Amino acid sequence: MSEDKQEPGLGLALIPVVFLVLALFVTIVLLGQPAHIPLILAAAVAAGVAFYLNHSWAEIQEGMIHGINLAMGAILILMVVGTMIGTWISGGIVPTMIYYGLKVLSPGIFLVATMIICSIISLGTGSSWSTAGTVGVALIGVGQGLGVPVAMVAGAIISGAYFGDKMSPLSDTTNLAPAVAGTDLFSHIRHMVYTVVPAYVISLALFGFLGTRFSGGMLKSQNIETMLSGIKSHFFIHPLLLLPPVLVILMVVLKVPPLPALLGGTVLGALFAVLTQSRSLSDVVQAAHAGFVSNTGISMVDDLLTRGGLMSMMETVALIICALSFGGIMEKTGMLKALASALLKRVRRTGSLVATTIFSCIGMNVIAADQYIAIVVPGRMFKNAFDAKGLHPKNLSRALENSGTMTSPLIPWNSCGAFMGATLGVNPLLYLPYAFLNLGVPLVSIFYGYTGITMEKVNQDQSK
Repeated sequence: MSEDKQEPGLGLALIPVVFLVLALFVTIVLLGQPAHIPLILAAAVAAGVAFYLNHSWAEIQEGMIHGINLAMGAILILMVVGTMIGTWISGGIVPTMIYYGLKVLSPGIFLVATMIICSIISLGTGSSWSTAGTVGVALIGVGQGLGVPVAMVAGAIISGAYFGDKMSPLSDTTNLAPAVAGTDLFSHIRHMVYTVVPAYVISLALFGFLGTRFSGGMLKSQNIETMLSGIKSHFFIHPLLLLPPVLVILMVVLKVPPLPALLGGTVLGALFAVLTQSRSLSDVVQAAHAGFVSNTGISMVDDLLTRGGLMSMMETVALIICALSFGGIMEKTGMLKALASALLKRVRRTGSLVATTIFSCIGMNVIAADQYIAIVVPGRMFKNAFDAKGLHPKNLSRALENSGTMTSPLIPWNSCGAFMGATLGVNPLLYLPYAFLNLGVPLVSIFYGYTGITMEKVNQDQSK
């Protein structure tokens, strides 16, 4: 670093952010195009500001590469999930899950059941991504068959999947937040119960209310029978085909890293495609690479099962790389720190401190496009402020995860939002209004901050 390098002020730090917001609005809302090009242009603007601050190109490039490296694990998982979806459809695994789901679940209880199922699986695995990539894909299909809008189904899946990602001791973010804040894992989890339980109950009630719209006479039984017969006539359906998702979930529970566990699921899907569906090796490779193409002649079934494959994830991979290039420059040059510092100057009371922390995490998810940055950067910035008010560090860790983790899948260009959108086939902006738990938890946390409920002091906690 050169000696004449300047620290960015708020005005300079806002230039790339304002440009990004305007460019995203014009491109997505007015032109109806994806977010890739605005993110690239915003990265170029951020690089221009960095040059003005006397950063060298080598430093700027280092920031971009560092930002991308943060998501390389996620990108690899995303690619493997694409291949797994392709082989699981080809192998009859997803069709079997959809078939039995259509037979067992009714429209009235479907959304509530979806959230609970995903909650249980994500709590056991600690992974929202594994949950969405396995049962989530099938539940989207079941919901379509039952006539439930996919945006609502995706909202229920996200709500359940992120319950475990937030509360499971196996989750990486659940371990990261207390580490940044300076508290222990189980104090962090116990403290999060106060915000999660009310939001969870409200979410279930809302999904139950929405479910009443699809119960009784609104069930299109003829469409369901058509789908069931179409699936049964083109795929071998048997309870044995439920074994791969069970094994993948079991592997993750047993702490097998997600990437080899999901790759194992891809291999199982390929084996089942050859052994139970009589697919050729060429068909299996094609499904893993370019996705499965359904030719049942029934549009509802074909639209549902024509998907997956490595190449289906490449647009999402490109989006993550573009977003994290921008975020990496912003972090490397100190512009993220300048934005967070400006917010901290306006903090006076505990309520405003909690609210500022939460909105900072949300802003980091938007700007830096990565939930880890959204936890780490605000965590570093606000730790001293929480300490100065005598607040136990678990209050900070709770605020970080209530916002950094929970809002990450709601932003289309965030690595989590991009993954969920690609895996479930639903744009995050469409399921955002129905991700009740993800929206509710930050609001409950802010309410507690202003009322003082559960905001434990350091000496108060030690006296217990």
